[in-house]
Amino acid sequence: MAKPSSPPKAAQRPSPARAGGLDGFFRITERGSTVSREVRGGLVTFFTMAYIVVLNPLIIGTQQDGSGSFLGGGDIVKAQTLVAAGTALVAGVMTLLMGIVANYPLALATGLGLNAFVTFGIAKLPEMTWADAMGLIVIEGVIILVLVLTGFRQAVFKAIPGQLKTAISVGIGLFITIIGLVDAGFVRRTGAGPVPVELGIGGNLNGWPLLVFVIGFIAIVVMMVRKVKAAILYGILGGTVLAIIVEAIGKIGGQFDGTGKFVNPAGWGLNVPALPDQVLDVPDFSLIGDFNLLGSFDKLGFVAALLLVFTLLLADFFDTMGTMVAVGAEGGLLDEHGNPPNSDKILLVDSVAAIAGGAGSVSSNTSYIESAAGVGEGARTGLASVVTGVMFLLATFLAPLVKVVPYEAATPALVVVGFLMMQQVKGIDWDDLDIAIPAFLTIVLMPFTYSITVGIGAGFVMYTLIKVVRGKASVIHPLLWTVSALFVIYFAITPIKEVLGVG
Repeated sequence: MAKPSSPPKAAQRPSPARAGGLDGFFRITERGSTVSREVRGGLVTFFTMAYIVVLNPLIIGTQQDGSGSFLGGGDIVKAQTLVAAGTALVAGVMTLLMGIVANYPLALATGLGLNAFVTFGIAKLPEMTWADAMGLIVIEGVIILVLVLTGFRQAVFKAIPGQLKTAISVGIGLFITIIGLVDAGFVRRTGAGPVPVELGIGGNLNGWPLLVFVIGFIAIVVMMVRKVKAAILYGILGGTVLAIIVEAIGKIGGQFDGTGKFVNPAGWGLNVPALPDQVLDVPDFSLIGDFNLLGSFDKLGFVAALLLVFTLLLADFFDTMGTMVAVGAEGGLLDEHGNPPNSDKILLVDSVAAIAGGAGSVSSNTSYIESAAGVGEGARTGLASVVTGVMFLLATFLAPLVKVVPYEAATPALVVVGFLMMQQVKGIDWDDLDIAIPAFLTIVLMPFTYSITVGIGAGFVMYTLIKVVRGKASVIHPLLWTVSALFVIYFAITPIKEVLGVG
């Protein structure tokens, strides 16, 4: 399948005379792109990750903390409204910063997985409040920021073998593929029996929403092989229009009822597509600043709170590393060592985003692998992130429009980008078991455990172990020893808590 024309890798690209204005600031021509491609890419990234504005409120806005309160202190409806506005605001500001400061086509928003852990693993602990939980996120973000400012985070990144970085990119490609397939309902949990997943409903592609997904995917593929520009964006927009028409005719409804109960397997995922009654809505940002920095240490004790910070830290620390490599590889932006340009600035903005997510009471913000969809559409610079950031800020007022796009219209883009990222697998030497086995674990464990961090950790630990048993311990970078040891602690965190008696 032909990808949108990609410039050569950064290390091979000549350095033309610096242009002025917008082109010069973002180095658009130098990276082989155009303003129109950056705008298209930014829009695609937004549409493929705009679901977070709806999904984050459903995760952290519908649950009571250990004291029995919802976020913001009101009822469940108010909590979801506040979280939606705060999610879009923080995502917009931090994505703008990524574009302007780091000049990289990477968007940020509340991290999925992390928000669930904060909700069910922290906020619901006895006597804990949402403000206490968000305070832990701020602390974790500050620690990561210190690690960036001291150069430790960048040093760890550069200590990773190049082929392991490639494996991380491929694994993330499979990870976003399964995200797309599961969110669309094309792949589902069986709920019983020895097989964990199945095709559609009962092994069949039942329901009109699944047809919309299939048509959207095929449409993007056809446009890509025909080399139609903006194929992914057209696929998302066309899929949304088709979904609106199908819903208007068939009155299918959503998969969940008003209480969040799963009642309609053949319904729409996330949003029921329909023309909104209103386009604009006034946002409420009163959640901003609603956090208690040290409250969790009083409620849980120092050791228990510290272990929670460590768990958040390790997940945040490596998710972004994998994401920025995957996005850079897709766009041909990596140098000969597999490092993206301005990696120090990328990690700096990402660290600040973690703090901002806690301070905004919307959970830690992190870099989104969905950015690869925009890069697949042609984005190569921070201008695409500026476009995505502006769209998120507009989404604080245009929430009714954001709620129009169902999973089935947006997720074909993720599956297509997953394929594009999978092509990098040829860069791994599969005859060299020293790297092939760690690379294999990295690739398969990301989708199979639904965790980027687990895949990276397993790859690091296995790489270190193999080098040791083969008598090649001297080739392991000292920082890789440290990181591997930390991952061993991460994987064994539950028995460690039991030994320490902290639950």
